[in-house]
Amino acid sequence: MAAVSTKPKPLLRIEHDTIRLDLKLTPKAKKSSITGQAVDAAGKAYVKASVTAIPEHGKANAALIKLLATEWRLAKSQITIIRGQTSARKTVEITGEVNKMRPSLIAWLNRLAK
Repeated sequence: MAAVSTKPKPLLRIEHDTIRLDLKLTPKAKKSSITGQAVDAAGKAYVKASVTAIPEHGKANAALIKLLATEWRLAKSQITIIRGQTSARKTVEITGEVNKMRPSLIAWLNRLAK
């Protein structure tokens, strides 16, 4: 019988020359912000984010992309929601120079974990 790992899956994944990150978005919040990290029951790590926008007609998704672009100092066009357009759990894909962006994103995640 194989042992079940309790170690969470990594937050950042490099796939096809892009960086992917899982998030959980809370719309209609008092303030737009990145609120931390969490791990679900299946051991999948994600970043918690909240936006003031409502979840209608893509407004909350657009607000999330704007928030992440500001946090990471990237162009909004470099960030795409590739999974979870209509759900709270999302996967974003970040394009650009992956090898240059990865260290700063890891440092950002480490600051969130504190």
